[in-house]
Amino acid sequence: QVLLVESGGGLVQPGGSLRLSCAASRSIFSINIMRWYRQAPGNQREFIAAITSGGTTNYADSVKGRFTISRDNAKNTMYLQMNNVKPEDTAVYLCNGQEIPGGTYWGKGTLVTVSS
Repeated sequence: QVLLVESGGGLVQPGGSLRLSCAASRSIFSINIMRWYRQAPGNQREFIAAITSGGTTNYADSVKGRFTISRDNAKNTMYLQMNNVKPEDTAVYLCNGQEIPGGTYWGKGTLVTVSS
């Protein structure tokens, strides 16, 4: 079992930047895939980005070129660098970790609001 806690959300102006963190309660070395999702009010949960334990990344088209996912196994933390944010990026951002074989874990989310 692992507890995931997101942080770094807040209010940011359009065109600005924000870095989200997802801290794990234990080593993430065994977590094969870590992902960021987001959920805006009234919308379904949306995949944003993924990173494998080997560092391979994948992004949704809506954030490609603006967001960067990374992980620091030594700090048990995953990150999402958000640049050139847009109002439509407003959502609760959640991190997810999947062990293969093993469990799937979710954080509770951090709110990002993009507004002038």
